[in-house]
Amino acid sequence: MYIRKTYGFWMTFNWSKWPFILGTLYGALISGISYLLGTALYIPWGPLGVVGIAVAFYLGFKNNSSYDRTWEARKIWGSIVNNSRSFGAAVMAFVHGNEAGAVRQELLYRHLAWLTALRHQLRTSRPWEHTENRVKGLYAPEICEGGRTDLDSELKALIGPAELAGLQGAANSATQLLRIQSERLQELRNAGYFEDFRHMEFHHLITAFYEDQGKSERIKNFPFPRQYASAGLWITWMFCILVPFGLMDILQGQPLGMWWLCPVLAGIIIWVFFLTEKIGDYSENPFEGTYNDVPITSIARAIEIDLREMLGETEVPPPVVDVNGFLM
Repeated sequence: MYIRKTYGFWMTFNWSKWPFILGTLYGALISGISYLLGTALYIPWGPLGVVGIAVAFYLGFKNNSSYDRTWEARKIWGSIVNNSRSFGAAVMAFVHGNEAGAVRQELLYRHLAWLTALRHQLRTSRPWEHTENRVKGLYAPEICEGGRTDLDSELKALIGPAELAGLQGAANSATQLLRIQSERLQELRNAGYFEDFRHMEFHHLITAFYEDQGKSERIKNFPFPRQYASAGLWITWMFCILVPFGLMDILQGQPLGMWWLCPVLAGIIIWVFFLTEKIGDYSENPFEGTYNDVPITSIARAIEIDLREMLGETEVPPPVVDVNGFLM
């Protein structure tokens, strides 16, 4: 996620420059051929303008739907923040008895392990995501995560070796960690660390974590419907191919020297439409690890700081800082 006030113009242009460059060259080709022939190659601008309005409406629909996915993802992780703090407060207030300190640390560290596993799972690439831009690009930091080795190295500091070994064959480590947490809470209830009422409060929080995880996985594993995404791309192409011919209709009554406005105007119009399409395209998948993701690593770190401070730890990790304005 980009956190500075605005994207710079040249940053935005560099990210989307090819439609402008190719559109300008294409417009120069059409106007050049018209100049050599001595007559404008044109189609009436009126019908083309109607097509352009239709394309703009469709791109608006697509971008609005893409934004909804990103905003929903942020709300889900806002819920994870709130429920995690509630869980931490409940652990500190409800758990009493022999070795209560060790038990509290075990429960909160396992919760951090769940956050870590979920974060890695959400950053694992899918075929419809922009995997080529996950770790490279002039303005994108290396923010993608994923991979069993990286996950295990982080989990090793949070859960025991036996518990970690039990996750090796799991298709969904985050789900299994919540299951282990639930079973452990039952064991603690049986051992008298808290009574039934407080045990049920813990169970409600575990249920909330499952719900938040499921909502995140729904966005991750169900792509923006391909028919809508594909149609937006192809109608943008169709309109932009016709733009120089429509411009020549406007310029045909002008002196020949005015015809060379066609490449510049064509490049600008084509760039605007493709920029709009690209913004929607890159907003569809808020966990893919690119420019405009929900910063789940930063959010998870903030939760970790809160929980460790609840435990009274003084050596806590620092908040995640942005890299060139990008927060992961």
